[in-house]
Amino acid sequence: MTDAPMTAPGPSTATAGEILSRHLTAQAGAFLRALPQAVGEVGSRPGAVVLPSAGTSDLLRAVRRIGGALHTFAASFEEAWAEESRRELRWLLNLLAQEPGYLRRSARLLAALDSLSGSEPDGPGMLAGHAGAPKARALLDRQLTLARTRAHSAVLQDLRSARLHALADRMTLLVGETPLLAAGGELAPQAAGALDALAAGARALPLDRASTPYGGDGLRRLGSVPAPARAQAPAVRGLLDADAALAADDAPWHRVRILVKRARYALEVCARPAAGLDGLDRVLGRHQEASDAAVTAATAARTPRITPATAYVLGVVHADQRLEVEAARYAFGRQWPELSLGLDAWGAPPAPRMA
Repeated sequence: MTDAPMTAPGPSTATAGEILSRHLTAQAGAFLRALPQAVGEVGSRPGAVVLPSAGTSDLLRAVRRIGGALHTFAASFEEAWAEESRRELRWLLNLLAQEPGYLRRSARLLAALDSLSGSEPDGPGMLAGHAGAPKARALLDRQLTLARTRAHSAVLQDLRSARLHALADRMTLLVGETPLLAAGGELAPQAAGALDALAAGARALPLDRASTPYGGDGLRRLGSVPAPARAQAPAVRGLLDADAALAADDAPWHRVRILVKRARYALEVCARPAAGLDGLDRVLGRHQEASDAAVTAATAARTPRITPATAYVLGVVHADQRLEVEAARYAFGRQWPELSLGLDAWGAPPAPRMA
């Protein structure tokens, strides 16, 4: 489902305060309309076997956009109120994203394993007929089903909490009156700040390593391992070093994904097109999901008392997902240079100051 903007562009004569107020009022209204449906969807999903539908998706879209506006246009709001609101919105976002995240990870890993162990028109997969494939599939399915069930229980508990009611009250007040500062500045320079942060984040990426379609060689050129991992016993340190190196290598890409979202939402507030950023968001979303899936496969391979054949199959699945990570980085590297030229040239006529 496309994470499309939910507000229409405001008239050019509107003040910066009016534009922000209209945007946040619309998003807070969407939040309040979607919340009862989302709570009902979660409550009707025992076992967590389906992805959330319209209610939860609409709620997540509203949460992301309100949080993005409060971050990018922070100068327009009272600092303590904006920070507390963002913290509560992050809590709800993380809460609602867990269960569908496990389900997508399960679908990705099981599909990858089925492809590797099956036969296609161009030949059998490298794990076709391998004795460990069925056991590896059963192990992944069992572990991820358990994780989804636990996440589902946590969501059910927290959606009945006073914390959620307080956040809903906060959104109700936001619909009635947006707490804007009288001298909140102009929108365009604050939106440009989000684009500058994205450009700086992209400059920090190792795009030279992602410059070839097959990026497997990049897996052998990771950064240094953080010091705490090196302080462990040798047997444990080998596992932690690999995990820490991959996590450190993925971290800047995950940060850029967040910066892409913030830039998208800032352009939406300013009624500017963000089609190129939509594409980057999708690419980095695949990067995030493949990275998370690889971690899950590696963790499953360390399950006590599994057979060497099962562990081998999970290792192959892990490597397959890391190659998906490299493929997403290559796609980003192909899209970013052309898009960045447009972002560098982005400008807007001076927007009115806060009324």
